[in-house]
Amino acid sequence: MNLILLTQDDVNDSRLARVRDPRRLAHLRQVHRAQQGDVMTLGIENGPLGRGTLLSLDEDEACFDVSGLDQAPPEALPVHLVLALPRPRMLARSIEHATALGVKHITLLHSRRVEKSYWQSPELDPAKIHQHLVLGLEQARDTRMPTVDTARGFRPFVEDRLPTLLEGRRGLLAHPGMPQACPRGIDDSVVLLIGPEGGFIDWEVEQMLAAGCEGIHLGQRILRVETAVTALLARLF
Repeated sequence: MNLILLTQDDVNDSRLARVRDPRRLAHLRQVHRAQQGDVMTLGIENGPLGRGTLLSLDEDEACFDVSGLDQAPPEALPVHLVLALPRPRMLARSIEHATALGVKHITLLHSRRVEKSYWQSPELDPAKIHQHLVLGLEQARDTRMPTVDTARGFRPFVEDRLPTLLEGRRGLLAHPGMPQACPRGIDDSVVLLIGPEGGFIDWEVEQMLAAGCEGIHLGQRILRVETAVTALLARLF
């Protein structure tokens, strides 16, 4: 935890914040070995960050002085990530990695090779998704909470939502065998589409290309989803 991320409910007024949930309290005690008077990196969800003083810590509560939080969070990446729903364990890691890298908009998409059972996973519970987003923000010292939505029908997504997403943005479809290598260090606002294990089927690729996406690849190696997410974002931006 490189940042103690505070919720709006934690902040009593402009000066004090009180942390009472077991996870953060345990981390303060066991990992930071925090003591009264320690100055730590704090941030308020969707708000500023900076350095704050731990005023008190016991089994039930940590109290911080947050009057010195005056820094803006890091810049977000100009990307909307569309990710074919991966298996649950891979989903958790992918969300955390993407969040740590600065992605603020994620759409989880159904496609032919996505197992229908994945949509019943507890990992899709909003509370679980939020937990992984928080872990990504804490890792990266960021405070701006991403949004995550779902698209459970591929055709409605491509026909109804994708054209709107592509307005003013560059659509990049990451898929093995595409003719163009992934570009490097771009400044464009992007919709980045990544398939499931096994990739998109040919018909799905055709539909996304027809909608205006460019097909790109990362070379001959076939990567796990969370590896591809990290590699693509790092190379693009």
